[in-house]
Amino acid sequence: METRPRPYHHGDLRAALLARAEETLREKGAAALSLRELARDLGVSHAAPSRHFKDKQALLDALALTGYERMTEAMTASQADAGESCRKQLEAVVRAYVCFGLDNPVLLGLMYSIECDPQASDALLEAAGRWSEHIERLVAEGQRRGEVREGPVERIGVPVFATLHGYADLAATGMLPQGFAEDGLDEVIAFILRGCAPDGPP
Repeated sequence: METRPRPYHHGDLRAALLARAEETLREKGAAALSLRELARDLGVSHAAPSRHFKDKQALLDALALTGYERMTEAMTASQADAGESCRKQLEAVVRAYVCFGLDNPVLLGLMYSIECDPQASDALLEAAGRWSEHIERLVAEGQRRGEVREGPVERIGVPVFATLHGYADLAATGMLPQGFAEDGLDEVIAFILRGCAPDGPP
């Protein structure tokens, strides 16, 4: 017996698809994502998602992009009450990043795996670069204030990112000792700040 296609009735189907896709990603992983299954879950025709995403890869790219946008928003918001001290601003950014990773471990993994894809879109690469540029701006401002050691901004910023991302990834994937994910963050922040501190007298 032939069935009628389900009607396209969502006011913002793209947003609904992304929201449901993120739920599936969190619960079952990227391999379980299917545009046809998402259409069924949302009660629309199986062809409706193609109006917004040509294939599954386009959906994954969009998920990664929204992840970077949300992460950048969280990091920017963290500066509101951080004060003018570069050390405090950097500490706030570190906490915001780690919290995002703990709340969105699978999404964070997807974000970085897609960013490294040679076919990653310009929009995705630009979004991925915004937060690292934020760290570099903090480093440059810290140097201007005398709170961060002298030297090329990139050479100081990259170790900060490597330490931060490594810790967030270990915490998000459960690789840290029990209770260390949040309690150990203070030590990681202290480690980062020592690495950025101005050189003392010889």
